[in-house]
Amino acid sequence: MASLTLPPAPPNPRQDAIDLHKAFKVVIKEASGFQGFGCDSTAVINILTHRDTVQRGLIQQEYRAMYHEELSNRISSELSGNHKAWKKAMLLWILDPAGRDATVLREALSGETMDLRAATEIICSRTPSQLQIMKQTYFARFGTYLEHDIGHHTSGDHQKLLLAYVGIPRYEGPEVDPTIVTHDAKDLYKAGEKRLGTDEKTFIRVFTERSWAHVASVASAYHHMYDRKLEKVIKSETSGNFEYALLTILRCAENPAKYFAKVLRKSMKGLGTDDKTLIRVVVTRTEIDMQYIKAEYYKKYKKQLAEAINSETSGNYRTFLLSLVGHGYALTTGHDIPLIRPLTQQ
Repeated sequence: MASLTLPPAPPNPRQDAIDLHKAFKVVIKEASGFQGFGCDSTAVINILTHRDTVQRGLIQQEYRAMYHEELSNRISSELSGNHKAWKKAMLLWILDPAGRDATVLREALSGETMDLRAATEIICSRTPSQLQIMKQTYFARFGTYLEHDIGHHTSGDHQKLLLAYVGIPRYEGPEVDPTIVTHDAKDLYKAGEKRLGTDEKTFIRVFTERSWAHVASVASAYHHMYDRKLEKVIKSETSGNFEYALLTILRCAENPAKYFAKVLRKSMKGLGTDDKTLIRVVVTRTEIDMQYIKAEYYKKYKKQLAEAINSETSGNYRTFLLSLVGHGYALTTGHDIPLIRPLTQQ
């Protein structure tokens, strides 16, 4: 369930484009008497964080037609200087979901700052249909196949799993075959705990060829049959990025909202904030399941996600993120999540 709030009446994308252009050219008068052009950040945030992906696409079309400039380029120039995190978040937000995933993946798989964990998260937390559209977008945007970049920048069993995961079409429905579930659970036991060493091929086969519903059922069956959680088996039998990929698939199969709540918690825990991860999760999940993520976050950490973001960020960056996730309430999934007052901005 999305956390995005939209106007009661469908907004006019042409008027939004006009209003954005005005916001970029607002006259700012300083105390010294100097006047100059600046950016009405509040107006930009109020417009773009309350439009869905289709509406944002239409706004960009209108802006391009009227002002002969890409909205993304204008945002990039307006939010330079001390607005690095906010600019990154906004530029990702205005993309369509497939374009956003493709952009994050390209950045994670290239350059001097490769982030294989981010690439693994994007790939292993997406449905087969999402992956197919994203692969097409990746090629259209960057002129190379995603499989080529995966092959060039990853290795070993991690590489084999990712290539299989983006290449094999999987069933997305809720139905499972109990007989095959039991068979897969036995195969994983034989490939891991029952033998000396690990048969990684079996783990790759089960985790890349089966649906999320099937993988979740296999985990349940494994626990019932061998009195051991499959997650612990993965941790003891595998390591590194291969382990991370398997755990991502398993956790998303069982409860994606819980998985992303944990990722968000880790991004804001301890000294400093991992803005890259915080931005990635917020902008990619706002229109999918952010309400459920908020509920899982509160359930596990006894703190509202918005409250955590409020304390870890500041300025327009904070306002932008809070506009996406919502300023206060977590969705009630049970009687254990109390209703609390909305946050007061600092």
